[in-house]
Amino acid sequence: MKLRVLFAGLSAGLALLASQMVWAQQPIVIKFSHVVAANTPKGKAADFFAAKAAELTGGRVKVEVYPNSTLYKDKEEIEALQLGSVQMLAPSLSKFGPLGVKEFEAFDLPFIFDGVDDLRKVTNGPLGKQLLDKLQPKGILGLAYWDNGFKSFSANKPIRTPADLKGLKMRIQSSDVLKTQMRELGALPQVMAFGETYQALQTGVVDGTENPHSNLYTQKMHEVQKYVTVTDHGYLGYAVIVNKKFWEGLPPDIRKSLEEAMAQATRYANQIAQVENDNALEAVKKSGKTTVYVPTKEERAAFKKVLVGVHKKMEARVGKETIEAIYKATGFDPAKL
Repeated sequence: MKLRVLFAGLSAGLALLASQMVWAQQPIVIKFSHVVAANTPKGKAADFFAAKAAELTGGRVKVEVYPNSTLYKDKEEIEALQLGSVQMLAPSLSKFGPLGVKEFEAFDLPFIFDGVDDLRKVTNGPLGKQLLDKLQPKGILGLAYWDNGFKSFSANKPIRTPADLKGLKMRIQSSDVLKTQMRELGALPQVMAFGETYQALQTGVVDGTENPHSNLYTQKMHEVQKYVTVTDHGYLGYAVIVNKKFWEGLPPDIRKSLEEAMAQATRYANQIAQVENDNALEAVKKSGKTTVYVPTKEERAAFKKVLVGVHKKMEARVGKETIEAIYKATGFDPAKL
Protein backbone atom coordinates (compact mmCIF):
# COMPACT_ATOMS: atom_id res chain seq x y z
CA MET A 1 0.00 0.00 0.00
CA LYS A 2 2.76 2.38 0.98
CA LEU A 3 4.65 1.50 -2.18
CA ARG A 4 1.62 2.31 -4.36
CA VAL A 5 1.22 5.67 -2.61
CA LEU A 6 4.91 6.36 -3.12
CA PHE A 7 4.70 5.53 -6.82
CA ALA A 8 1.52 7.61 -7.20
CA GLY A 9 3.20 10.57 -5.53
CA LEU A 10 6.30 10.14 -7.68
CA SER A 11 4.20 9.96 -10.86
CA ALA A 12 2.26 13.08 -9.90
CA GLY A 13 5.51 14.91 -9.17
CA LEU A 14 7.00 13.91 -12.50
CA ALA A 15 3.83 14.98 -14.32
CA LEU A 16 3.93 18.37 -12.60
CA LEU A 17 7.61 18.79 -13.45
CA ALA A 18 6.94 17.86 -17.08
CA SER A 19 4.09 20.37 -17.32
CA GLN A 20 6.30 23.09 -15.80
CA MET A 21 9.03 22.31 -18.31
CA VAL A 22 6.54 22.59 -21.18
CA TRP A 23 5.26 25.87 -19.73
CA ALA A 24 8.78 27.19 -19.35
CA GLN A 25 9.33 26.59 -23.04
CA GLN A 26 6.29 28.66 -24.01
CA PRO A 27 7.32 32.25 -24.86
CA ILE A 28 5.89 35.14 -22.91
CA VAL A 29 3.65 37.05 -25.31
CA ILE A 30 3.63 40.85 -25.27
CA LYS A 31 0.94 42.45 -27.41
CA PHE A 32 2.24 45.83 -28.65
CA SER A 33 -0.53 47.92 -30.20
CA HIS A 34 -0.18 51.25 -32.01
CA VAL A 35 -2.28 53.41 -34.31
CA VAL A 36 0.12 54.40 -37.11
CA ALA A 37 1.41 52.59 -40.19
CA ALA A 38 4.13 49.98 -39.89
CA ASN A 39 6.44 52.03 -42.13
CA THR A 40 6.45 55.12 -39.87
CA PRO A 41 9.26 55.77 -37.36
CA LYS A 42 7.10 54.41 -34.53
CA GLY A 43 6.05 51.39 -36.57
CA LYS A 44 9.63 50.54 -37.49
CA ALA A 45 10.81 51.04 -33.92
CA ALA A 46 8.09 48.73 -32.59
CA ASP A 47 9.21 46.02 -35.02
CA PHE A 48 12.84 46.64 -34.06
CA PHE A 49 11.96 46.21 -30.38
CA ALA A 50 10.11 42.96 -31.15
CA ALA A 51 13.16 41.55 -32.93
CA LYS A 52 15.56 42.66 -30.17
CA ALA A 53 13.28 41.28 -27.44
CA ALA A 54 13.32 37.84 -29.09
CA GLU A 55 17.10 38.01 -29.59
CA LEU A 56 18.07 39.20 -26.12
CA THR A 57 15.73 36.83 -24.29
CA GLY A 58 16.72 33.83 -26.40
CA GLY A 59 13.18 33.48 -27.70
CA ARG A 60 11.60 33.48 -24.25
CA VAL A 61 9.60 36.58 -25.20
CA LYS A 62 7.46 37.03 -28.30
CA VAL A 63 6.34 40.60 -29.04
CA GLU A 64 3.31 40.71 -31.31
CA VAL A 65 3.03 44.13 -32.98
CA TYR A 66 -0.39 45.37 -34.12
CA PRO A 67 -0.05 48.54 -36.25
CA ASN A 68 -2.62 50.88 -37.82
CA SER A 69 -5.27 50.54 -35.08
CA THR A 70 -5.81 46.88 -36.02
CA LEU A 71 -6.18 45.95 -32.35
CA TYR A 72 -7.32 49.13 -30.61
CA LYS A 73 -8.12 52.66 -31.74
CA ASP A 74 -6.92 55.94 -30.23
CA LYS A 75 -9.65 56.21 -27.61
CA GLU A 76 -9.60 52.53 -26.64
CA GLU A 77 -5.97 51.60 -26.27
CA ILE A 78 -5.02 53.06 -22.88
CA GLU A 79 -8.06 51.54 -21.17
CA ALA A 80 -7.20 48.21 -22.82
CA LEU A 81 -3.68 48.48 -21.40
CA GLN A 82 -4.97 49.22 -17.91
CA LEU A 83 -7.28 46.21 -18.12
CA GLY A 84 -4.42 43.98 -19.27
CA SER A 85 -5.98 43.23 -22.69
CA VAL A 86 -2.79 44.54 -24.26
CA GLN A 87 0.60 44.83 -22.58
CA MET A 88 2.43 47.60 -24.44
CA LEU A 89 1.54 50.81 -26.27
CA ALA A 90 3.29 53.87 -27.63
CA PRO A 91 0.59 56.56 -27.52
CA SER A 92 1.25 60.17 -28.34
CA LEU A 93 2.01 62.27 -25.29
CA SER A 94 -1.29 64.13 -25.73
CA LYS A 95 -3.16 60.99 -24.68
CA PHE A 96 -2.13 61.33 -21.04
CA GLY A 97 -4.00 64.60 -20.49
CA PRO A 98 -7.44 62.96 -20.69
CA LEU A 99 -6.07 60.23 -18.42
CA GLY A 100 -5.54 62.88 -15.75
CA VAL A 101 -1.79 63.42 -16.09
CA LYS A 102 -2.09 66.87 -17.60
CA GLU A 103 1.59 67.75 -17.24
CA PHE A 104 2.27 65.75 -20.42
CA GLU A 105 0.33 68.32 -22.41
CA ALA A 106 3.32 70.63 -22.00
CA PHE A 107 4.80 68.73 -24.94
CA ASP A 108 1.91 70.07 -27.06
CA LEU A 109 2.74 73.70 -26.35
CA PRO A 110 3.63 75.44 -29.61
CA PHE A 111 7.27 76.47 -30.04
CA ILE A 112 8.29 75.32 -26.57
CA PHE A 113 11.11 73.29 -28.15
CA ASP A 114 13.31 74.99 -30.72
CA GLY A 115 14.54 71.75 -32.23
CA VAL A 116 15.71 68.30 -31.13
CA ASP A 117 18.52 69.53 -28.86
CA ASP A 118 16.03 71.38 -26.68
CA LEU A 119 13.74 68.37 -26.64
CA ARG A 120 16.49 65.98 -25.47
CA LYS A 121 17.25 68.22 -22.50
CA VAL A 122 13.78 67.33 -21.25
CA THR A 123 13.16 63.74 -22.40
CA ASN A 124 16.65 62.56 -21.43
CA GLY A 125 16.76 64.57 -18.22
CA PRO A 126 15.23 64.36 -14.73
CA LEU A 127 12.05 66.16 -15.79
CA GLY A 128 11.31 63.51 -18.40
CA LYS A 129 11.63 60.75 -15.80
CA GLN A 130 9.48 62.64 -13.30
CA LEU A 131 6.71 62.90 -15.86
CA LEU A 132 6.81 59.18 -16.66
CA ASP A 133 6.67 58.38 -12.94
CA LYS A 134 3.33 60.22 -12.72
CA LEU A 135 1.75 57.39 -14.74
CA GLN A 136 2.34 54.73 -12.08
CA PRO A 137 -0.78 55.48 -10.01
CA LYS A 138 -2.75 54.76 -13.20
CA GLY A 139 -1.32 51.24 -13.36
CA ILE A 140 1.09 52.26 -16.12
CA LEU A 141 4.90 52.23 -16.33
CA GLY A 142 6.61 54.60 -18.75
CA LEU A 143 9.68 53.03 -20.37
CA ALA A 144 10.91 55.53 -22.96
CA TYR A 145 10.21 58.54 -25.16
CA TRP A 146 10.15 58.00 -28.92
CA ASP A 147 10.20 60.83 -31.43
CA ASN A 148 7.89 61.23 -34.34
CA GLY A 149 8.92 64.72 -35.27
CA PHE A 150 7.99 68.36 -35.50
CA LYS A 151 4.69 69.29 -37.09
CA SER A 152 3.67 71.20 -40.19
CA PHE A 153 0.30 72.68 -41.04
CA SER A 154 -1.59 71.39 -44.07
CA ALA A 155 -4.74 72.69 -45.75
CA ASN A 156 -6.37 73.22 -49.12
CA LYS A 157 -5.29 76.86 -49.18
CA PRO A 158 -1.83 78.42 -48.85
CA ILE A 159 -0.68 79.11 -45.29
CA ARG A 160 1.90 81.89 -45.12
CA THR A 161 0.75 83.85 -42.06
CA PRO A 162 -1.18 83.03 -38.87
CA ALA A 163 -4.21 84.82 -40.34
CA ASP A 164 -4.39 82.26 -43.17
CA LEU A 165 -5.67 79.65 -40.71
CA LYS A 166 -8.62 81.77 -39.62
CA GLY A 167 -11.91 79.94 -39.97
CA LEU A 168 -10.37 76.62 -41.06
CA LYS A 169 -11.62 73.42 -39.44
CA MET A 170 -8.39 71.82 -38.25
CA ARG A 171 -8.13 68.22 -37.06
CA ILE A 172 -6.27 67.81 -33.78
CA GLN A 173 -5.68 65.16 -31.16
CA SER A 174 -7.63 65.36 -27.94
CA SER A 175 -5.69 68.06 -26.10
CA ASP A 176 -6.85 71.31 -24.52
CA VAL A 177 -3.48 72.80 -25.43
CA LEU A 178 -4.03 72.04 -29.11
CA LYS A 179 -7.57 73.38 -28.94
CA THR A 180 -6.24 76.63 -27.49
CA GLN A 181 -3.46 76.73 -30.11
CA MET A 182 -5.96 76.52 -32.97
CA ARG A 183 -8.29 79.08 -31.42
CA GLU A 184 -5.35 81.44 -30.97
CA LEU A 185 -4.93 81.25 -34.75
CA GLY A 186 -8.64 81.78 -35.35
CA ALA A 187 -9.05 78.19 -36.56
CA LEU A 188 -11.79 75.78 -35.48
CA PRO A 189 -10.29 72.76 -33.67
CA GLN A 190 -11.84 69.38 -34.50
CA VAL A 191 -10.86 66.47 -32.24
CA MET A 192 -10.70 63.29 -34.30
CA ALA A 193 -9.09 59.85 -34.18
CA PHE A 194 -5.95 59.58 -36.27
CA GLY A 195 -7.32 56.71 -38.35
CA GLU A 196 -10.36 58.78 -39.37
CA THR A 197 -8.43 61.83 -40.53
CA TYR A 198 -7.80 60.90 -44.17
CA GLN A 199 -11.48 60.37 -44.92
CA ALA A 200 -12.42 63.55 -43.06
CA LEU A 201 -9.95 65.54 -45.17
CA GLN A 202 -11.11 63.81 -48.34
CA THR A 203 -14.79 64.58 -47.72
CA GLY A 204 -14.26 68.10 -46.39
CA VAL A 205 -15.41 67.32 -42.85
CA VAL A 206 -12.19 69.07 -41.85
CA ASP A 207 -10.12 71.53 -43.89
CA GLY A 208 -6.66 70.74 -42.63
CA THR A 209 -4.48 69.28 -39.93
CA GLU A 210 -1.02 69.31 -38.34
CA ASN A 211 1.38 66.40 -38.61
CA PRO A 212 5.00 65.39 -38.85
CA HIS A 213 5.75 64.62 -42.49
CA SER A 214 6.02 60.86 -41.97
CA ASN A 215 2.41 60.71 -40.73
CA LEU A 216 1.22 63.00 -43.51
CA TYR A 217 2.84 60.85 -46.20
CA THR A 218 2.26 57.32 -44.90
CA GLN A 219 -1.42 58.04 -44.29
CA LYS A 220 -1.64 59.60 -47.79
CA MET A 221 -3.04 62.83 -46.38
CA HIS A 222 -0.95 64.74 -48.92
CA GLU A 223 -3.24 63.34 -51.61
CA VAL A 224 -6.16 65.29 -50.15
CA GLN A 225 -4.24 68.39 -48.99
CA LYS A 226 -3.05 70.89 -51.57
CA TYR A 227 -0.64 72.84 -49.34
CA VAL A 228 1.83 72.07 -46.57
CA THR A 229 3.71 74.74 -44.61
CA VAL A 230 6.82 73.60 -42.76
CA THR A 231 6.40 75.55 -39.53
CA ASP A 232 7.92 73.04 -37.04
CA HIS A 233 5.57 74.73 -34.59
CA GLY A 234 4.89 71.74 -32.37
CA TYR A 235 6.33 68.41 -31.37
CA LEU A 236 4.69 65.02 -31.71
CA GLY A 237 6.24 62.28 -29.66
CA TYR A 238 5.30 59.10 -27.91
CA ALA A 239 5.82 57.41 -24.58
CA VAL A 240 6.31 53.66 -24.68
CA ILE A 241 4.23 52.32 -21.82
CA VAL A 242 3.43 48.93 -20.30
CA ASN A 243 0.89 47.51 -17.93
CA LYS A 244 2.59 47.96 -14.54
CA LYS A 245 1.34 44.71 -12.98
CA PHE A 246 2.39 42.68 -16.03
CA TRP A 247 5.85 44.25 -16.23
CA GLU A 248 6.61 43.87 -12.53
CA GLY A 249 5.45 40.25 -12.68
CA LEU A 250 8.07 39.30 -15.27
CA PRO A 251 11.13 37.32 -14.16
CA PRO A 252 13.93 39.79 -13.31
CA ASP A 253 16.29 38.46 -15.97
CA ILE A 254 13.58 38.77 -18.64
CA ARG A 255 12.78 42.31 -17.55
CA LYS A 256 16.45 43.27 -17.68
CA SER A 257 16.77 41.93 -21.23
CA LEU A 258 13.61 43.77 -22.29
CA GLU A 259 14.94 47.01 -20.79
CA GLU A 260 18.07 46.64 -22.91
CA ALA A 261 15.94 45.88 -25.98
CA MET A 262 13.93 49.03 -25.28
CA ALA A 263 17.08 51.13 -24.85
CA GLN A 264 18.32 49.95 -28.25
CA ALA A 265 14.92 50.47 -29.86
CA THR A 266 14.75 53.99 -28.44
CA ARG A 267 18.10 54.93 -29.92
CA TYR A 268 16.97 53.47 -33.23
CA ALA A 269 13.57 55.24 -33.12
CA ASN A 270 15.04 58.63 -32.44
CA GLN A 271 17.79 58.24 -35.04
CA ILE A 272 15.42 57.35 -37.84
CA ALA A 273 12.65 59.81 -37.01
CA GLN A 274 14.37 62.82 -38.61
CA VAL A 275 15.52 60.80 -41.62
CA GLU A 276 12.03 59.38 -42.14
CA ASN A 277 10.44 62.81 -41.92
CA ASP A 278 12.95 64.32 -44.33
CA ASN A 279 12.38 61.49 -46.79
CA ALA A 280 8.61 61.79 -46.42
CA LEU A 281 8.72 65.51 -47.16
CA GLU A 282 10.73 64.86 -50.33
CA ALA A 283 8.21 62.20 -51.35
CA VAL A 284 5.35 64.65 -50.80
CA LYS A 285 7.12 67.18 -53.03
CA LYS A 286 7.78 64.59 -55.74
CA SER A 287 4.16 63.44 -55.73
CA GLY A 288 3.18 66.72 -57.35
CA LYS A 289 -0.09 66.67 -55.42
CA THR A 290 0.92 69.09 -52.69
CA THR A 291 2.76 72.39 -52.72
CA VAL A 292 5.31 72.53 -49.89
CA TYR A 293 6.21 75.95 -48.50
CA VAL A 294 9.05 76.73 -46.09
CA PRO A 295 8.44 80.02 -44.24
CA THR A 296 11.13 82.65 -44.04
CA LYS A 297 12.71 83.36 -40.67
CA GLU A 298 10.45 86.39 -40.31
CA GLU A 299 7.31 84.44 -41.23
CA ARG A 300 8.09 81.71 -38.71
CA ALA A 301 8.76 84.37 -36.06
CA ALA A 302 5.28 85.76 -36.72
CA PHE A 303 3.74 82.35 -35.98
CA LYS A 304 5.88 82.05 -32.86
CA LYS A 305 4.86 85.48 -31.58
CA VAL A 306 1.16 84.62 -31.91
CA LEU A 307 1.35 81.12 -30.50
CA VAL A 308 3.70 81.54 -27.55
CA GLY A 309 0.79 83.18 -25.71
CA VAL A 310 -0.71 79.70 -25.41
CA HIS A 311 1.96 78.88 -22.80
CA LYS A 312 0.55 81.43 -20.36
CA LYS A 313 -3.04 80.46 -21.02
CA MET A 314 -2.27 76.81 -20.29
CA GLU A 315 -0.44 77.32 -17.00
CA ALA A 316 -3.52 76.45 -14.94
CA ARG A 317 -4.03 73.18 -16.83
CA VAL A 318 -0.51 71.95 -17.56
CA GLY A 319 1.08 73.40 -14.44
CA LYS A 320 3.15 76.55 -14.26
CA GLU A 321 5.93 74.59 -12.54
CA THR A 322 6.17 72.11 -15.43
CA ILE A 323 6.32 74.86 -18.05
CA GLU A 324 8.96 76.76 -16.08
CA ALA A 325 10.97 73.54 -15.60
CA ILE A 326 11.05 73.13 -19.39
CA TYR A 327 12.12 76.77 -19.81
CA LYS A 328 14.91 76.19 -17.30
CA ALA A 329 16.06 72.99 -19.03
CA THR A 330 16.09 74.52 -22.52
CA GLY A 331 16.97 78.12 -21.77
CA PHE A 332 13.84 79.42 -23.48
CA ASP A 333 12.65 82.88 -22.43
CA PRO A 334 9.31 83.96 -23.96
CA ALA A 335 9.90 87.52 -22.75
CA LYS A 336 12.71 87.87 -25.29
CA LEU A 337 10.50 87.30 -28.33
